[in-house]
Amino acid sequence: MTSRERVNLALNHKESDRVPVDLGGSPVSGMQVDTVYKLRQALGLDAPGTPVKVVEPYQMLGEIRPDLMHALGIDVVGLAKSSTMFGFKNEGWKPWTTFGGTPVLVAAGFNTDPDENGDILIYPEGDKSVPPSGRMPKGGYYFDSIPRQLPLDDDDLKLEDNIEEFSLISDQDLAYLGRESERLWTETDKAVLGNFGGTAFGDIALVPGPWLKHPKGIRGVEEWYVSTMTRRDFVYKIFEYQCEIGIKNLEKIHNVVGERVNVVMVSGTDFGHQNGPFISPKTYRDLYQPFNKAVNDWVHKNTTWKTFIHSCGSVRTLLPEFIAAGFDILNPVQCSASCMAPEELKREFGDQVTFWGGGVDTQKTLPFGSVEDVRNEVRSRVKIFGKGGGFVFNSIHNVQAGVPVENVLAMYETVRECGGYQLAKAS
Repeated sequence: MTSRERVNLALNHKESDRVPVDLGGSPVSGMQVDTVYKLRQALGLDAPGTPVKVVEPYQMLGEIRPDLMHALGIDVVGLAKSSTMFGFKNEGWKPWTTFGGTPVLVAAGFNTDPDENGDILIYPEGDKSVPPSGRMPKGGYYFDSIPRQLPLDDDDLKLEDNIEEFSLISDQDLAYLGRESERLWTETDKAVLGNFGGTAFGDIALVPGPWLKHPKGIRGVEEWYVSTMTRRDFVYKIFEYQCEIGIKNLEKIHNVVGERVNVVMVSGTDFGHQNGPFISPKTYRDLYQPFNKAVNDWVHKNTTWKTFIHSCGSVRTLLPEFIAAGFDILNPVQCSASCMAPEELKREFGDQVTFWGGGVDTQKTLPFGSVEDVRNEVRSRVKIFGKGGGFVFNSIHNVQAGVPVENVLAMYETVRECGGYQLAKAS
């Protein structure tokens, strides 16, 4: 059975030969570059000192190359535009070293400066003539957006200030997606996960606009969240415009990639924290659901793609709303959060949504547990979520820096050992 067939069966809530596995198919199912380097070294895929490409600099995600996919049994590849979160393209690679001492390759536009504290500053589009838009704290592993919120005048709020990033996709990007989708579809047997951007309404990682040189409008994290209540009509208008452009872009993208995509990431907006959702179901229905549903309806009417929502935290009470909005897939399935017990999620929603993630806890078990702790949790999650299909194995969000490589190896070894459906039936 091919990886593509395996994933498609899971998405249609059917059992295949084994549980499919994702690593690196999306920016929320990848691995931090320090850990990718250690994993490649442990598997003997590289000589010591061989650098790994940073393919997503905001979270410092490492490239998951075909040899690593083969070694781990990965079934998914990602399809996205070549631009990064900081607005420069993944091209013109040059050497760099992380705070952890890992040799990496970064794109030509990855231009940085240290500040007086030893933090690393990075610039939108790699342009040092404008203020930096990201900061990696000294000794850190990732970049944080630098607040660039200008003073706001409620009597002079301009819609155009908060929609400058939403525009029709360029012919250059369309040509790239067309070529890349053809390559992935014909040269691999993997399921293709598209991440085209532009349809995540209120994604707080995107609100500050780290790729924009001079962002205007509501750009502060706190200011944005407050605005969803105090300036709701204004936010709604932003979403209306974003939705219109987003659907037009999906139509253009579909014209060049066709059905060479199995899944599309529609939303990365987080709606939950550790102890519950931070908005009510009514707020989701009033402010977000109309736009999520419009996008999902277009996708389901015009393509064979399945739609993917990423939301961290406890979203149990919002799951019926996500399903009503037309989402086919939930990620990352944060089982450690309140009311997110895997048995209950599978029992209540397992026939309505595919769980993509939930394989092992990346907050405690994977970084701080023993090898046996990891193995036990993986076995449990595969047994619960895998029954009847509707499950793609992935850790809960990206595998972080500092995770013992023995635990990472144990995770993939265990899902390979216990993920076979025929073996499970025989036992």
